[in-house]
Amino acid sequence: MQAALACALALLAAPAAAQAAETAAQAAQPPAPRIGAFSGQPLPRFVSVKSSTANARRGPSMTHRIDWVFRHPGLPVIVTAEYGHWRRVKDRDGLGGWIHYALLSGVRTVIVDVDMADLRRRPDRDAPLVARLERGAIARLGDCADGWCELSAGRHDGWAEAAALWGVSLRDPDTATATASATD
Repeated sequence: MQAALACALALLAAPAAAQAAETAAQAAQPPAPRIGAFSGQPLPRFVSVKSSTANARRGPSMTHRIDWVFRHPGLPVIVTAEYGHWRRVKDRDGLGGWIHYALLSGVRTVIVDVDMADLRRRPDRDAPLVARLERGAIARLGDCADGWCELSAGRHDGWAEAAALWGVSLRDPDTATATASATD
């Protein structure tokens, strides 16, 4: 009797152990990128706010309440969902809501995320200094390589270290771990 009970317990435990091993293997792999059903673009992804006033609504329609107003053209945001012509976005502080896609741009921008970021002539710490960018400054993003990103900020063009910028890659565990891609 005890042998039969032990056998039954072993049979019940085997599928649970296999499922736990499969779950652990899936957790170790990066998530597969999702594709937006309406834009065909990857989710999540970076875009920027196009207008000087963009209402972020509680839901994807004009009848929903405005929860937040973005007032900085060029502000980078993350698109996390799509519904028709609406995109659910959030900024670096996690604030946002649903914005009509016409108020967003595929132009990639970044925000300086350190007190002062050095903008250099070449992607090298010993390269001549072009300008210093303050925390919160918005710059247009060019190419990135080897931990450096090419930026255009006002009248200044140069290279800054990617670690000093928000909007380069999706590092937030709530969004994804992969590098963001282009436009909407």
